Amino acid sequence: MTPAIEFSNVSRVYGDVRAVDQVSLQIASGEFFAMLGPSGSGKTTCLRLIAGFDLPDGGQILLDGDDVTDRPPYARDVNTVFQDYALFPHMNVLENVAYGLRVRKVSGNEQRRRTMEMLELVKLSALAQRRPSQLSGGQRQRVSLARALINRPRVLLLDEPLGALDLKLREEMQIELKNLQRQLGITFVFVTHDQGEALSMADRVAVFNQGKVEQLDTPRILYTRPATAFVARFVGSANVAGRELAQALTGSAQPFAIRAEKIRVQSAGSAPQPGTIHCNGTLIDVQYHGAISRYQVQLASGDLFAAAVSNHAETQHSAIGSQVTLHWSASDAVPLAGEPG
Repeated sequence: MTPAIEFSNVSRVYGDVRAVDQVSLQIASGEFFAMLGPSGSGKTTCLRLIAGFDLPDGGQILLDGDDVTDRPPYARDVNTVFQDYALFPHMNVLENVAYGLRVRKVSGNEQRRRTMEMLELVKLSALAQRRPSQLSGGQRQRVSLARALINRPRVLLLDEPLGALDLKLREEMQIELKNLQRQLGITFVFVTHDQGEALSMADRVAVFNQGKVEQLDTPRILYTRPATAFVARFVGSANVAGRELAQALTGSAQPFAIRAEKIRVQSAGSAPQPGTIHCNGTLIDVQYHGAISRYQVQLASGDLFAAAVSNHAETQHSAIGSQVTLHWSASDAVPLAGEPG
């Protein structure tokens, strides 16, 4: 099947900065695809290149097999939803959503029918006559989504659309966005720096770092089998052992990652279980997170390791400053490519 979007060795350079550095990827039709990374990693530039707001310095961009590398935005069947909503303040909800149909000179009756259908879909039909200033942040975001979807584009681009919402509303909108995408079957490309959003919504995630795709996989694989130290740290904040520490702990210089929830904390000197890796350290902080507490332990090497300890288990809680032993199964350590930075 032809991909909805394909990048082939795409680059974008600003002066001395390679914002996008020979990126190649494919996004399947009907996929919910996330581009995840810190500020300046290249994810937003890639979104702008898909939209046509920016043009690449090299490589090729295809939409449903058509070469759109040099096409202007209006000649691409994509729409974009921005973080700041970009609604027309002088228009009510109905007029904002119908705007794209009016531009395409769809008849009045057809405009109203399709607009009301879209407002029903995003649960805003009762607010059709309100102005954007009379809506909550979540409602304005749904109007923005409805306006972008009214012409049924091949691809919907979402540029950190939930960033301006509070935590509770953001979590609710994550569910709504995923359900909406399933109902419509349109390809969604979602840019975010929030790994929780990417993992909870996307079918696949491309993790960006310094203009390159560090790893592209399903959320589960990214979390359980990160390929590099950057992905291990950025997606779920894993503990990373470089060559020297790995050699001291395992007898092998192969760098590895170990998730905090895989580590058990015991009093110093506890006998290690067969098949486990263990090390001693000083407990320097305990952070309470409801269901778990996060223990920060400084190893003799100076490295900091975190362990997630269930608050519902009968766990011996050590005092800050005490000596503890960390244990984890050797099979839970994930080998990493290259030397961690």
